[in-house]
Amino acid sequence: MSATGEVTDRGAGRGRRVILWRHGQTSWNVERRFQGTTDVELTGTGVAQARRAARLLAGLRPDAIVASDLKRAADTAAELAALTGLEVAHDEGLRETYAGVWQGLTHNEIIARYGEEYAAWKRGEPVRRGGGELETEVADRAAPVVLRYVDKLPQDGTLVVVSHGGTIRTTIGRLLGLDAHSWEALGGLTNCCWSVLGEGVRGWRLLEHNAGSLPEPVLGDDD
Repeated sequence: MSATGEVTDRGAGRGRRVILWRHGQTSWNVERRFQGTTDVELTGTGVAQARRAARLLAGLRPDAIVASDLKRAADTAAELAALTGLEVAHDEGLRETYAGVWQGLTHNEIIARYGEEYAAWKRGEPVRRGGGELETEVADRAAPVVLRYVDKLPQDGTLVVVSHGGTIRTTIGRLLGLDAHSWEALGGLTNCCWSVLGEGVRGWRLLEHNAGSLPEPVLGDDD
């Protein structure tokens, strides 16, 4: 607050921020079909969501953008790049969880064919969904990518990470130092919504979660 009583954004001393932004809607989201690493494109609605969210995120004056190389994330990131003039770095380490034989199936089909495995996952047990990756393995590959780009930021800089619901959840959990069994406590992100981590003296803090959300259900692999 200034000497005149006005609230001011001093910026200095705020610390670095990471905005973890989920991609826009895909047809497989609508069908509740498990995507994983399958390269599914945005729907028209997904593109509109990305453009709307990009206008809001551009106002936060990001310094850098890094995105998953899957089309749904890369195309979402491109909308923010168009407004900010920033180049997007793409990194496969930010891809969604690989889920083996689950990929391409609806949640109902997974329950019918792999019910015990699905139930164990929902209980928070370490499960290789469809024979794919553990959630901790996703964090092992994604969190270091985020930190590597954070290290390149200026003091008080802001990084936008464009990724996927499951990957964002595990990355937040890892950066906050939460036990993997507790990661489910972080609710899923709606398409094109984001969470904000701020750098504090004792590590990363969750400042916002599922920001920018409209009254819409969470649709995706991590719901």
